Amino acid sequence: MRNYSSETEPTLLIGPWLEPILAELLLFRRDLHAHPELSRQEYRTTEKLVEALTAAGLKPRRLKNTGLVVDVGSGPIATALRGDIDALPIMEETSLPFASKNHGVTHACGHDVHTTCMLGIALVLAAMHSHRPLGATIRIIFQPAEETMPGGALDAIAQGALDGVPRILALHCDPRIAVGNIGTRIGAITSASDTIKIELTGRGGHTSRPHLTEDMVFALAQIAINVPAVLSRRVDVRSGVSVVWGQINAGSAPNAIPANGLLFGTMRCLDRDAWHSAGRLLDDVVQQVAAPYGVEVALEHIRGVPPVVNSEHETALIEAAARSELGEDAVVLTPQSMGGEDFAWFLQDLPGAMMRLGTHVPGGEVYDLHRGDYIVDEGALANGIKVLAAAALRSIRDLL
Repeated sequence: MRNYSSETEPTLLIGPWLEPILAELLLFRRDLHAHPELSRQEYRTTEKLVEALTAAGLKPRRLKNTGLVVDVGSGPIATALRGDIDALPIMEETSLPFASKNHGVTHACGHDVHTTCMLGIALVLAAMHSHRPLGATIRIIFQPAEETMPGGALDAIAQGALDGVPRILALHCDPRIAVGNIGTRIGAITSASDTIKIELTGRGGHTSRPHLTEDMVFALAQIAINVPAVLSRRVDVRSGVSVVWGQINAGSAPNAIPANGLLFGTMRCLDRDAWHSAGRLLDDVVQQVAAPYGVEVALEHIRGVPPVVNSEHETALIEAAARSELGEDAVVLTPQSMGGEDFAWFLQDLPGAMMRLGTHVPGGEVYDLHRGDYIVDEGALANGIKVLAAAALRSIRDLL
């Protein structure tokens, strides 16, 4: 296996190829930001991408409904690159001149940046291929519906996005990392994430006579407290299984025990194997905790995504590209996130890696993802394009 390091590999100089189109890409990103679209509704975004890619002489293949795949170069596929294109149902609060025009929808997770980076990579590689053949094909996947569970990655895979692909790379904005840096780690970089819905039913009644009812609110409280505790004792603690509730609904009066109750939350896990075992245990644990209270339990456990697990070789490939394009100190170690990411589905049968793209201005305000006030330093665009374009070119060398 080849050892990718900036000491042994020449600088690939993506910058000169990117500079002539960077201003155009910046406008493209701002247009996407102003017109965000929710998962599986990314029709305008798909059209804009098709127009830009077709104008560059490329032949994008539309996925069903939204999203697309485009191949750049010729010959066997060296790697695929993935960018997600959907936005979130969040009200934008940035006051940017190009803020969202779609009420209640915004790119609060940076997918407008991801999409624009992938477009920029396609245009840069197409120009390079026209000047001198790349020697292989780079596939770029513009994936819809990352923000849903279990995610649009499965739809893209089912439609052949990974056919002939030996590896896959991706990026994700990270407001904790300074612009000009990228974050990497070998192994799991995100967690598994599932959604849990529990519905309880029983006889309602007066709060003065709980013994004649199934005490619904008390039962909900016991499940909310004890299910996370029991699971933490039934699964290896090193796997980081975490059940957290986001919503609990029951009752409408202080002196009436309701007949129904609902509990919603998520289960996250740092380890892929523990994710499977915790999922099998969940129903038994919920039933056992609820049993003393006589309520009927209906559990809906929506499997989400496994962890994104970065392979060593592909992580080293990205790191070498970042050091050559951004500087020797550009790579920082990033902690494993408890967030879920459907890029994990692409890695079930392929090696690959996701990098964190720094979007934070040193000394500036600290933002977070999935917040209406999240602002990206637009200098991150060029960085993301340079690193993954260079990583894609380095992947071609594995075929030679």
